[in-house]
Amino acid sequence: MLEKIQIVVDSEHYTVPIDKTIVDTLNDLALEHPQVCYTPPLSTPQTCDTCIAEVNGQLVRTCSTPVEANMVIERTSEKAEEARVEAMNRLLRNHELYCTVCENNNGNCKLHNTVEMMGIEEQKYPFEPKIDGRVVDNSHPFYRYDPNQCIACGQCVEACQTVQVNETLSINWERSRPLVIWDEGVKINDSSCVGCGQCVTVCPCNALQEKSMLDEAGYLTSIERPLLNKMIDVIKDIEPPYSLIFALSDIESNMRKNQIKRTKTVCTFCGVGCSFEVWTKDRKILKIEPKHGPVNQISTCVKGKFGYDFVNDQGRLKTPLIRKGDHFVEASWEEAIAFTAEGLRRTKEQFGSDAIGVISSSKITNEENYVIQKFTRQILETNNVDNCSRYCQTPATEGLFRTVGMGGDAGTIDDIASAGLVIIIGANSAEAHPVLASRVKRAHKFFGQKLIVADLRKNEMAERADVYLHPKQGTDQAWLMGVTKYIIDQGWHDEAFITENVNDFEAYYESLTPYTLEYVEEVTGISKAQLIETARMIHEADGTCILWGMGITQNVGGSMSSAAISNLLLVTGNYRRHGAGAYPLRGHNNVQGASDMGTLPNQLPGYQKVADDEARKKFEAAYGVEISPQPGLNHIEMVEGIEKGTIQALYVVGEEMALVDANLNQAHELLSKLPFLIVQDITFSKTASYADVILPGVPSLEKEGTFTNTERRVQRLYQALPEMGNAKYDWWITQQLANALGGDWYYTHPSQIFAEMASLTPLFAQANYDVLANWGSFFWGSNDGASTPLLYTDGFNFPDKKARLAIHEWIEPVKYDAQYDLHLNNGRLLEQFHEGNMTRKSNGLNTRLPVTFVEVSPELAKERHIESGTMVRLVSPFGSVKVPALVTTRVQQNEIFLPMHTRNNEHAVNMLTGAGFDKFTNTPAFKQTKVRMEVLHDKHENPLPKNNQRNRKRHPQMGVEVERKWRRSDYESLTDLGGDH
Repeated sequence: MLEKIQIVVDSEHYTVPIDKTIVDTLNDLALEHPQVCYTPPLSTPQTCDTCIAEVNGQLVRTCSTPVEANMVIERTSEKAEEARVEAMNRLLRNHELYCTVCENNNGNCKLHNTVEMMGIEEQKYPFEPKIDGRVVDNSHPFYRYDPNQCIACGQCVEACQTVQVNETLSINWERSRPLVIWDEGVKINDSSCVGCGQCVTVCPCNALQEKSMLDEAGYLTSIERPLLNKMIDVIKDIEPPYSLIFALSDIESNMRKNQIKRTKTVCTFCGVGCSFEVWTKDRKILKIEPKHGPVNQISTCVKGKFGYDFVNDQGRLKTPLIRKGDHFVEASWEEAIAFTAEGLRRTKEQFGSDAIGVISSSKITNEENYVIQKFTRQILETNNVDNCSRYCQTPATEGLFRTVGMGGDAGTIDDIASAGLVIIIGANSAEAHPVLASRVKRAHKFFGQKLIVADLRKNEMAERADVYLHPKQGTDQAWLMGVTKYIIDQGWHDEAFITENVNDFEAYYESLTPYTLEYVEEVTGISKAQLIETARMIHEADGTCILWGMGITQNVGGSMSSAAISNLLLVTGNYRRHGAGAYPLRGHNNVQGASDMGTLPNQLPGYQKVADDEARKKFEAAYGVEISPQPGLNHIEMVEGIEKGTIQALYVVGEEMALVDANLNQAHELLSKLPFLIVQDITFSKTASYADVILPGVPSLEKEGTFTNTERRVQRLYQALPEMGNAKYDWWITQQLANALGGDWYYTHPSQIFAEMASLTPLFAQANYDVLANWGSFFWGSNDGASTPLLYTDGFNFPDKKARLAIHEWIEPVKYDAQYDLHLNNGRLLEQFHEGNMTRKSNGLNTRLPVTFVEVSPELAKERHIESGTMVRLVSPFGSVKVPALVTTRVQQNEIFLPMHTRNNEHAVNMLTGAGFDKFTNTPAFKQTKVRMEVLHDKHENPLPKNNQRNRKRHPQMGVEVERKWRRSDYESLTDLGGDH
């Protein structure tokens, strides 16, 4: 609870919290006050002076002045009002007010609203273009910059430098008329801009605007530019009072509300869980507007802000399809459901329930995952259900269950941001989880957080790290155990925490005996000095968070490496507190929720085991059937079952098996021989081409429900667009199938499904749609169902409340024949997502990353006579792919990297994978692939376009650097503070 103090505002007395600025205090009190350049969570630029007030007799900027006891604040004094009006006039010299024909006249233009609030009728200084000819930078595929509308408030710079920390934007304060510039003053599309769109989001006027808004937002905004310019000139010549201009523009703005729909949704891409409003006009997506999201606030990445073209792609599935020989024919829903149900019924009668498998999706909602597992267990009467976490997060979940008793993140993204030390292992977070990575970049840049990155590739986070570790592939468990042993040997472990909270310490310490620094250096390639430095930084840090991804989990020892991470955190006391803990980064928007909802062969919703009699009987009573206590088949076992003939039918929902399974040549062969395949998806995927029946679902913008993000946060999404064609909600499709097979389901809204799930699932017992309404959210994690941002506050999730240190030996990576001399790494890049079924539909994203390529080190390129664009063929024991090379220092020596984003099967990395599986979870060892390379004679252009941000150098600043403005002779300060910041 913040200490309270007494202040006076305009002769009224108020009791307010201390440690806030005046403007925050005024906002909390709902006292209207100008503040053009202030937009939390941005730092305070102090560039506009529109927030000036008279405080204790002096003029001060309320955005940067903290409240103090007995402070007397006068907003309406003559001095304060004169200063604010002068400040606004200086801004208006830089901006043309043509609001009625402006794309940004949507009720949220901060400049318009502030001028109207202040009652200004005319401007003191006439508008002067900063660049002749109304020159606009239209070079970027997603947004444009109009310098002559820019008021140089610097909020875009603050967003870029201090929130996103991409460090592209700055203001050239030394120019005759200051302007925002990209890098050293190049076109946007030639800069290091990553396209996150945060600059557009925070712009208080129309200087920065989404291109999707142009010609669409208003009733008059589609006027051709020459005529529009003439109209603006006429209005400016007449120069009516601003109140008249605003009266007209407010009418037009209110008219827009009838055609622009604003709907809260949750991002459909990675697992960070950004939420925002989507603005739509009919089926057109005008903009993504983040502002209230509990995870991201104003932040987005390029995909979340601009990557929704797939929703309106003409290749969307719009009606059910049934295979007739070698082609598909359109069918009604009644025909498709009857055909599908008959195929499942026939399979069940001839071969038994366990001859059917179900693969659920990380892209559909929690409610839809719940009904899919219910359908599997109640209607099909089998536990053969799984989801794509089998390919990514299951080893991390397994390692955490073994050590601390729950498989989710220990805390929240706020905890990661507040940690003294962040360690990122096997994760390219700046590209795979950009908004989360920006929190780390901000903490590291401004608040003293230390950063260690362990990865095969020197990605952006590795470039920024205080320590970059480059372990040999598959050796992370070994160095983690070595660092843990060294910490204990030095007496740096937390004895009090271990005694109170941890079992098996002595046995665990003894198991570390072989992992000396010398041995670890030998097997990992990490020097003793770096191992010691890593241990020392953990010891000295006020809280350590470890983040990891598929570089850890997609190995034969993925579960054991995950357990080793948790062991290290337990030994050092980095659980049960804020700013510490284990954080496996979830790759898909709802891969966490898919598992939470029980689409797993061995677990019911809420991680209740099918082998647990009490839990199972609860679901049996609710579903009216017996549920086997034996776990069903996981995804890998189902595919093996096709080969053995024990799996005769698969129901696949939103999963691209034909591109993401390991050993694709084998996967395609097995899919083609599967007797009955049902595919439910939004596009005609590669997997769908093998189907007997295709059922068209809808993407998240066309449905309601909930998603669960990487930090266990459940959030609601609302339907922004009508379903396309005859496509249907996924829960509706599953319900029709259930009823066609004898079910008695009558859900009419996802809230009913959620309520049923919560009634059977202790982790969600106190969650409901009322709690989640609008921008509300809920963290699962407590066995009594209370929202739990921080796990284990009352002890670890075992009967004695104590964690268990998992004892495992390091498992060496898969061995290959000597001819396979290159280690093939794989993963995600910023501009595309996963196999590309969604993002490849975006022309804008494709201009930034158009083709698949393989990254090759300069050393290997020199040895093999390779240049960027040289075509190579990669060959493994399982298949081959032909791709152009990209020579880059991101990879070293004989390590190469092939992104998973592909346009077709020929480039799919999983044509090459298939060597091994995690011991405990059957997760394929995608990262343990070795290949040989054939250098081909043909050469293409550089596969990384010139406009990709990787070709540019960032330009870091500590913010807008407003002191450069106040050093100018022509910028007289309006406050008694002068230019002292």
